[in-house]
Amino acid sequence: MGSDFIRFVLSEHPEDEVLNYDKLTYAGNLANLASVADNSRYHFVQADICDALAVKKAIQDFQPDVIVNYAAETHVDRSIHDPEAFLRTDVMGTHVLLEAMRASKVSRFLHISTDEVFGSLAEGEASEEYPFRPTSPYSASKAAAEHLIMAYWHTYETPVLITHATNNYGWHHYPEKVIPLFITNLLEGKKVPLYGDGKNVREWLFVRDHSRAVDLVLRKGDLGQSYNIGSGERITNLELTSELLKQLGKGEESIERVKDRPGHDLRYALNSEKLRNLGWKPSYTFQDGIQETVEWYKKNEAWWRPLKSGEYQEYYAKQYGDTKGDSA
Repeated sequence: MGSDFIRFVLSEHPEDEVLNYDKLTYAGNLANLASVADNSRYHFVQADICDALAVKKAIQDFQPDVIVNYAAETHVDRSIHDPEAFLRTDVMGTHVLLEAMRASKVSRFLHISTDEVFGSLAEGEASEEYPFRPTSPYSASKAAAEHLIMAYWHTYETPVLITHATNNYGWHHYPEKVIPLFITNLLEGKKVPLYGDGKNVREWLFVRDHSRAVDLVLRKGDLGQSYNIGSGERITNLELTSELLKQLGKGEESIERVKDRPGHDLRYALNSEKLRNLGWKPSYTFQDGIQETVEWYKKNEAWWRPLKSGEYQEYYAKQYGDTKGDSA
């Protein structure tokens, strides 16, 4: 998501410069930004957002007008097995950025959050005012960060904004997440692991539409407000699996039913009317976006195959005794 936003800004706003501040954990990959690496308006610093001195130096050196916080641990399965890493990055890292903001001239701080803070919805849609009901260490860490951000808005008048996104998908998506995992497994002739009965519902958003929405909120959103970013296209995990099987010419024999994830939320759904009133709407249908995504993974095996044969596989072999990964 972050790398696509950088490419989008450099392409659509020729007057802007971008500093990419990234720790480069297991999911970080500079190859995602190879197309802009030589752009004079692109700059890179490898550092941890929990390192207050490094954050302060980066802000002093670059003197940004705005900060967009994409930095996060995001994988729900990993949060179940290592909650501390999520608290450190998602909560304490956000605190470090907020403190740095107080000593700077940064005019806007936009925090990228998730629909998972609202928890599972039996029916209807979650608006920005919907109560938080996180059910995993990941979603709880994101909800905690949001509470901290709004406390800084009310206490210090820190100029903050928040977005809640539904499930993103698209190019350069690390293959532990359901869509790239399923696509690459099928390309390798492997089965795809489907949690439980497959009836969990997710709302899918193509990554470029997310970048467009974040850019709009950053430039035109009202300070102290949050904005939901959703496509309105909601399908079950079983329907998603069937679509990917069809796209790649596979049958139901390629599905492997696996034990459901602990605390697995049944349904997410966002009301994005507030954002649409700013002038945004998705440009990709799910059908168009998933076709483009499948084609990208077909053409970019050299990008994803090394990821699947390295730490990603080792992690799941250690945690689960297999290499199934996240299927929702």
